[in-house]
Amino acid sequence: MRLPVTGRRPGHRRGRTWWLALLALVLTWHALAADFRVTQVETRLVDGTYTLDALIDYRFSPEALEALANGVPLTILMQFQVRQADAWIWDSSVTELELRYAIRHKPLSETYEVYRLPGTAGRTFVTREAAIAALGEIKGLELVDQNRLEPGKAYEVHLKVSLEIEALPLPLRPTAYLSGAWKLASAWTKWPLKP
Repeated sequence: MRLPVTGRRPGHRRGRTWWLALLALVLTWHALAADFRVTQVETRLVDGTYTLDALIDYRFSPEALEALANGVPLTILMQFQVRQADAWIWDSSVTELELRYAIRHKPLSETYEVYRLPGTAGRTFVTREAAIAALGEIKGLELVDQNRLEPGKAYEVHLKVSLEIEALPLPLRPTAYLSGAWKLASAWTKWPLKP
């Protein structure tokens, strides 16, 4: 007696499970690879004002990089807080600051530009990598006047960076809200405020 032929080879189910597991691993790696990370923060006292230098590692998703290559500017929101080191979450910050920077591709000149908003003039770069590296360098940002800090108390700088979905063109926003590839942000990072 012959068994009916189903068109499936033995082990087909195992093979499909293996491929699904591999796909899940690739998607997980993709999600982990695309993210923002604050790697270094230094503060110093300059003429009575605490200033900040920082390095941020921007790892944009392939979707965001494709949009950038097609002329969509990407806006980065940088949030800064100076807080007492022992402050509770509901305690107010000594100071809060939000900055927005944008990176855009200029197809006619095949260059990239990084600029602070509001405004459209900034620094021009030949490669996307150089522009993204420059976007991740903050130098001499004035944070808080020394007189606003109580002597003898410990303070921290809290910093978070994120891709601002609201700044994307309207037709792209629904996709960005629903896709993890566009939800790019660092965690809140804390660094001691040192003179």
